[in-house]
Amino acid sequence: MKKIILTIAAVFAFGVASAQDLKYGAKAGLDLLSAKYDGAGSVSATGFYVGGFVEFGIADKFALQPGVNYHAASKEGVDFNYISIPVLAKYNVAEKFNLLAGPSLFYSMDSEDNDKTRFNLDLGASYDITENLFVDPRYSLGLTGDVKVSHFLIGLGYRF
Repeated sequence: MKKIILTIAAVFAFGVASAQDLKYGAKAGLDLLSAKYDGAGSVSATGFYVGGFVEFGIADKFALQPGVNYHAASKEGVDFNYISIPVLAKYNVAEKFNLLAGPSLFYSMDSEDNDKTRFNLDLGASYDITENLFVDPRYSLGLTGDVKVSHFLIGLGYRF
């Protein structure tokens, strides 16, 4: 866990030190979770997520957006509680429309979970409603673990 925190701190510090265009913000929204068990079916659950991000411009239409989110969902006595650390590349396609892609590290906070750490691939978009307010739909595909946990996220964010 210490290595994860140090890596996050290094990414944020690098971003702050070298950013041409630094922004930060918060977002929250709906988390539609799907857990597929190897050979034993699947479970779907509805929950929420909330978190923060830092965005720093690298080029005219390209930015890097690391963040930290808390996810919670529950279904029939099964709880899903995660901390996720996405590191997304953001490409500005049009004036208010952006594409997002990148890896996410998910850490399970549930004590009975054998696979505490999972890696996902995130693909999504964002649309700027105003200069500061945006909508952020994203799909996070579970890649590792005995249980592949994927998330469809739709959130509302605010840049400060």
